[in-house]
Amino acid sequence: MREFELISRLMPMLPRNDFVVAGAGDDCAVLDLGDPACHTLFKTDAIVEGVHFLPDAEPEKVGHKALARALSDVAAMGGMPVAAVVTLALPAGRDAGWAEGVYRGLCRTAARWQVAVVGGETVTNPGHAWLSVALVGRVARGKAVMRSGARAGDALMVSGELGGSIAGHHLSFEPRLREAAWLASHHDVHAMIDLSDGLAGDLRHLLAASGGLGAEVLARALPIRPAARAQAREGDLAKPAVLAALTDGEDFELLFAVAPGDAVAVMDGWRSAFPNTPIRCIGKVTTGPGAWLRDARGLQPLPKGGYEHLS
Repeated sequence: MREFELISRLMPMLPRNDFVVAGAGDDCAVLDLGDPACHTLFKTDAIVEGVHFLPDAEPEKVGHKALARALSDVAAMGGMPVAAVVTLALPAGRDAGWAEGVYRGLCRTAARWQVAVVGGETVTNPGHAWLSVALVGRVARGKAVMRSGARAGDALMVSGELGGSIAGHHLSFEPRLREAAWLASHHDVHAMIDLSDGLAGDLRHLLAASGGLGAEVLARALPIRPAARAQAREGDLAKPAVLAALTDGEDFELLFAVAPGDAVAVMDGWRSAFPNTPIRCIGKVTTGPGAWLRDARGLQPLPKGGYEHLS
């Protein structure tokens, strides 16, 4: 069974209560805990040695990634983080210095975003090391940006660059918290998601959540990371740069939808506020069906691609 098949079977089993504004199915859960100004965001994420990082990765970067992945999900909801708890699983005999390095990296990132690390768990694991971070955040009441609000005709926009993350970006990315908060406070963002599994896969998640809409992506508009272009020319990982940008994953950029009439204002305002972070309009939402790529050959089905656990 593949990852998303399993998720679709498990989600109907999940209980809810009166505190739940939005449960499973978005980047974070949204909870109403009685604060008259804010809703609470709640997220958990895990990274596993051999899947999300290699055994020789710098432990400080492993710790950074463990927290930054969850921070990226809070960003995708237009929120800001508050506090985290961390579960660290280690195989017997793992050097304590490695664990200290992981926590140095994690705590350095937490301090940068004013996140309190308030506890967690340490356990043994007979296989590889792994970390799980549960993160609490806040968003102005009623202002959480969901995946589910895209509308036919919306402009699709993406921050940063895509593809080639294995060359180092996946361990050193900065979550787009400031950019997402600016978007949510200055513009009417209809839908947003962070790009963890690859643009092709995550765009489909946004479209499905928005009622099964379609999309058209322009190949020439994709912001391709230089590492992806280099990857296209060399080594066992060689693949066309456009395909890498669509399917490599672990970009941790923002993909969002805005009304077509707002696109120019969003781009102009973004470039003024964040001159060192690119922004591109890469296509549009359609009435469907399906997701398509327009390139030199014409209109092609968007590659399936993207990372999926259990596949």
